[in-house]
Amino acid sequence: MEKPSETNLGRPDMNSLQETRRLRRIREVEGYLDLILSASSQLSATFEAKRTVALRAISLLDEIDELDGSSSDTLYLRGQTYRTLDEHDKAIECLRQVCDDDPADIHVWLALGWSYKRLGRLDLAIEALEEAMCQDPAQPIIHYNLACYWALAKNIRLSLEYLAQACEINSSFRELVGNEPDFDAIRNDPEFIGLLNLIA
Repeated sequence: MEKPSETNLGRPDMNSLQETRRLRRIREVEGYLDLILSASSQLSATFEAKRTVALRAISLLDEIDELDGSSSDTLYLRGQTYRTLDEHDKAIECLRQVCDDDPADIHVWLALGWSYKRLGRLDLAIEALEEAMCQDPAQPIIHYNLACYWALAKNIRLSLEYLAQACEINSSFRELVGNEPDFDAIRNDPEFIGLLNLIA
């Protein structure tokens, strides 16, 4: 008769336990990020409080990477956490690696573009979103963000082209335009006003 394996005796597999612990830490980091973002939107927490939470998230990610090695999901979370700390160079370094490993994930390209924008590198922000466009051209958020970035670059033609595409894919993006500061540079341009009247 064959001797039963340890797993058959009801003992948990060590790899399974390690993965469970890893996932628990990942969820905890995601919770910290949600907390930071919700605090930012309500302006109820001080910068120092948000920084404390972000540094706790980084510390947890360090623990995960030390035990299991870094991966696309921890690099993405690390990049997002650095973004909340306004440490955009570090965020870009992490997000760039994720894009190299998984170019199909448009959320990473969007985050990368956002970080480049914060550093004043509109050229690289636009390049990141053009990469996202190659992956999924039907996503209106990509078109909308490209419209914003081209508006900041004062290229009215391309900004209007991408804005029209975003609104054609999803008309609710029209509602964002009025409060979008990125369009302030071209808001009084007759072509911009004409497009808004057209897509209203």
